[in-house]
Amino acid sequence: MENLISLVNKLQRACTALGDHGEESALPTLWDSLPAIAVVGGQSSGKSSVLESIVGRDFLPRGSGIVTRRPLVLQLHKINEGKEYGEFLHLPRKKFTDFAAVRKEISDETDRETGRTKQISTVPIHLSIYSPNVVNLTLIDLPGLTKVAVDGQSDSIVQDIENMVRSFIEKPNCIILAISPANQDLATSDAIKISRDVDPKGERTFGVLTKIDLMDKGTDAVDILEGKSYRLQFPWIGVVNRSQADINKSVDMINARQREREYFANTPEYKHLAHRMGSEHLGIMLSKHLETVIKSRIPGLQSLISKSILELEMELDRLGKPIATDAGGKLRQIMDTCRTFDQIYKEHLDGLRPGGDKIYNVFDGQFPAALKRLQFDKHLSMENVRKLISEADGYQPHLIAPEQGYRRLIESTIVSIKGPAEAAVDAVHSILKELVHKAISETADLKLYPTLRVDVGNAACESLDKMRDESKKATLKLVDMECGYLTVDFFRKLPQDVEKGGNPTHSIFDRYNDSYLRRVGTTVLSYVNMVCEGLQNSIPKSIVYCQVREAKRSLLDHFFTELARMEQKQLSAMLNEDPAVMERRVALSKRLELYKSAEAEISSAAWSK
Repeated sequence: MENLISLVNKLQRACTALGDHGEESALPTLWDSLPAIAVVGGQSSGKSSVLESIVGRDFLPRGSGIVTRRPLVLQLHKINEGKEYGEFLHLPRKKFTDFAAVRKEISDETDRETGRTKQISTVPIHLSIYSPNVVNLTLIDLPGLTKVAVDGQSDSIVQDIENMVRSFIEKPNCIILAISPANQDLATSDAIKISRDVDPKGERTFGVLTKIDLMDKGTDAVDILEGKSYRLQFPWIGVVNRSQADINKSVDMINARQREREYFANTPEYKHLAHRMGSEHLGIMLSKHLETVIKSRIPGLQSLISKSILELEMELDRLGKPIATDAGGKLRQIMDTCRTFDQIYKEHLDGLRPGGDKIYNVFDGQFPAALKRLQFDKHLSMENVRKLISEADGYQPHLIAPEQGYRRLIESTIVSIKGPAEAAVDAVHSILKELVHKAISETADLKLYPTLRVDVGNAACESLDKMRDESKKATLKLVDMECGYLTVDFFRKLPQDVEKGGNPTHSIFDRYNDSYLRRVGTTVLSYVNMVCEGLQNSIPKSIVYCQVREAKRSLLDHFFTELARMEQKQLSAMLNEDPAVMERRVALSKRLELYKSAEAEISSAAWSK
């Protein structure tokens, strides 16, 4: 089972190294899920002395006021032989065999984070102690609860410390080591008060009573130690720490432990409890309990880690790859992003994604409807036919048939088709531009690079503008062709009328009778309808060829040509990623590294069991 505590120790160190301190964060936290023992007590409760008794060494800073200003994650590792030493996570591979130097480094590292201002910080210090005189155990020493601020501290320090302590002990995976002095009323104990708030049933609280030997004569702590005054799920443990005189005389911990054992064994009030009193028993009992809790949490930890890895990988995929550092890598990254966009755009046109069907609606609905609205029959009214036929004769009436009049009627009617044709070109152009914006929004990498997103959008729209202009030229040429060359066979198949039906005595504006003019109008309308039916098929083909096909084939060709000429500085400007996204990717990568390391460590521990 010892390997389980070592496992949690490794994971805690990895959490701190990769920025997971369990504070409120938009990132998943592993720290909060790891079982830990938090040491809670008021100032002058004997908290530091208890920890030093468990370790068997003087190593904690001492003094007046708030000495502990950062959480200290104290990891104890039992070794079978060799000299005991300490190691800090922030000073890897440096072994401290002088524990006075350990004390100084704790103070110095606290000042590095908080400055020499007596303020507090939630960022923990990690200290591992390797010794044959300890049990495998992890403890988190928290700042002592206080009721007043001292010089150099803000007015909020009292509440700030309480909030920090609560942030640790309110987590369901935290075991609370509540330290209270026996020479004060338990009802006023800061440790008991705050632990009762977060753990009202006492299911994860261990009570430790210090300064038993300093109680007034005639009083004792038996009722508390037997759980009669304040009951917890686990038995209370009493300890006798070194006195200030002992500390001043540098009485070593081995002698102090021996004196503690003798005190409980020889004091009549506590003889019957001696087997479960003292700092040695406290360390052993906490180690066993921590092992049990860790074992019960392993399946839940594995499930949490697997789920978190999946979520982190999905978000990293969404954020895309980090930006390349060299010009070639940047160019490749831009090209890959553009190709992705281009493929998505083609999928919209080909029906694999929605939107391309709107183009068919232009050809099948909007364009034919616009042609119908031209109302050729009104254009070929009797008055208009008479006017154009008469004007076409000029001063010399036609001898056989008014051919010039026919041509003018046909041309003036067909040319009106240019309006719907241009409108169809513009409608398809609008749809193609709309699909550009849609494809940009669906290209994940373009969301990361605002400058590149704008450049790609502008380049695509410029290409579409050129395609639209070419399409209009081609489409209008189709109409012009119909105006420039009439289908002779259509007229040859009509019944011939050798007499034009006019009366030479009438004025020049009344050379043809109404029935003849109606026949001309009907003939021209039939021809125009035939032409219109043909254009209704050929104009969509022209639009597809000049716009849709070209958009699929060469939408970003000019942009790619420009990219090839750009220098690294210009490419870097295009990949000017949002700093918040860059920071998020780095944070996610670190957190993913932590979870994958944790997954491997837990799997290894599970197999070794």
